[in-house]
Amino acid sequence: MNSWQSKEQLTELLSSLAHYQSVTGTNAEIALAEYLHHLLAEKTYFQKNSDHLNLHPLDDGRHLLTALVKGASNTKETIILLSHFDVVGTEDYGSLENLAFRPKELTKEMNKIYDQLPLQVQKDLKQGEWLFGRGTMDMKAGLSIHLSMLERAMNGEFNGNILLLTVPDEEVNSKGMLTALPVLNQLKESENLEFNACLNGEPMFSKYPGDPSYYVYTGSIGKVLPGFYCYGKESHVGEPFSGINPNLMNSFLSLQLELNESFIEKAGDEVTPPPVSLMQRDLKEEYSVQTPQAAVSMYNVLYLQQSFNDINEKLLESAKKAAKNIETHVNEKAEKYADMASDFTMSYSKVHVMMYEELYNEAVKRFGQDEIDRIQNLLVNQREQGDRDFSTLLVQELAAMCKDLTPLIVLFYSPPFYPAVSSHQDKYISRVMDYVKEYVADKYGLSLTVSEFFTGLSDLSFIGPVSSKGKLDQLTVNMPLQNHGFTFPSDIMEKLTMPILNIGPLGKDAHQWTERLELSYSFEVLPEIVSEAIKQLLKK
Repeated sequence: MNSWQSKEQLTELLSSLAHYQSVTGTNAEIALAEYLHHLLAEKTYFQKNSDHLNLHPLDDGRHLLTALVKGASNTKETIILLSHFDVVGTEDYGSLENLAFRPKELTKEMNKIYDQLPLQVQKDLKQGEWLFGRGTMDMKAGLSIHLSMLERAMNGEFNGNILLLTVPDEEVNSKGMLTALPVLNQLKESENLEFNACLNGEPMFSKYPGDPSYYVYTGSIGKVLPGFYCYGKESHVGEPFSGINPNLMNSFLSLQLELNESFIEKAGDEVTPPPVSLMQRDLKEEYSVQTPQAAVSMYNVLYLQQSFNDINEKLLESAKKAAKNIETHVNEKAEKYADMASDFTMSYSKVHVMMYEELYNEAVKRFGQDEIDRIQNLLVNQREQGDRDFSTLLVQELAAMCKDLTPLIVLFYSPPFYPAVSSHQDKYISRVMDYVKEYVADKYGLSLTVSEFFTGLSDLSFIGPVSSKGKLDQLTVNMPLQNHGFTFPSDIMEKLTMPILNIGPLGKDAHQWTERLELSYSFEVLPEIVSEAIKQLLKK
């Protein structure tokens, strides 16, 4: 019996998924994976083939889910349907937070406060085909469509195999997808599968307010998260020139990096935004009249086709410019102070800039490999911090062992890292997209716009063809967390690399309290588009 095919059925399915408050890292994230398993386990196909439906554990108690439906032709040809079931938090909903996971009730409430809403939201409400709520757009609608496709596969619609893969943690560290890679590799071997392509269902993103285009994507944007550890020289506030404040160092780094146009990249119609700071703070835990000893900042850097080495060089050059400007600023201020304090003298202080790898090698040179391993293993075993804070701690411990190098700026990298990936030039994907565009134009009178990069970040980054040449060695050797509770799995990523596509629903305001899904396109037109795309992808 079909349960997930009509617009009404898909709306009910989406609402039931949205009821699970699967904010990343919460117990509801675990509960939703179990609910999905329960839904699928009721299907006759999985009652007969229970070994094709599995929950796979992450190392922290969460699960990802795989559901394989094999075609009757006993072919190896397989399409992966990729989604995530976690969502961001709901604090932004304010007084409506108790309804954030109740789409139907929230949509009714939005109508009651119509006059208080932004004009575009009012316009959509008046149209009447929108469903509000956390996760409706990002991305439980995409997951609902994929469940619909799995049901069609059970009914024999596709001449090949369909593998549903849905994961937790996409909104934070993509730990679900990273855990899924060896699972996919194992399934490929044990079930004798050939992965033709991976089809994601992330929602389309408008390029500007009122954008009428319907987007599909052949790739996904990349992201690096560089950190800058600023190790200053502490001083009493009454003697500021006897040290260098790391907060001052951080501010000069910010001037170099924040909105820096040299990082902006254009590929086709896509233009990356410049870097922005995601974290900037000193590491002093208690108040006193001593200046902080150290500070840290981290920046969001998005990219399309640049090599990682090029990005690293720009970051390093920015840090070196900041160091020169710090030196100039402090010495100019010292000279001004000396004009009024005749007995004041200050020695010139050089700000050193190093990569994490250089700092690590310097510490090994001074104290030996065994001692560095002992210290880092001890920290790993006692770890309580998240990835970003623990990365900073590992840098901090090494810097403290080389205190004579201060003042010091250390460039390092922290998870998450998303490689930019693209199948835009792949003839197989181009053929599929040409067919789908013509199909949609003929049947629905709609024009699909094929964009190379999905700009919202996605787990396709770990399975698609990288868009830039070059190895990632420069990243991993400068990532303190590598092999210390985290491993970037570049080897298995290369082994599993496959063509990618993203065809998803129409929605607006992801990660905002006005997040909403348009129902007519998403649950009437889109299922047919995805079905046709799968059929074409199986004709490799």
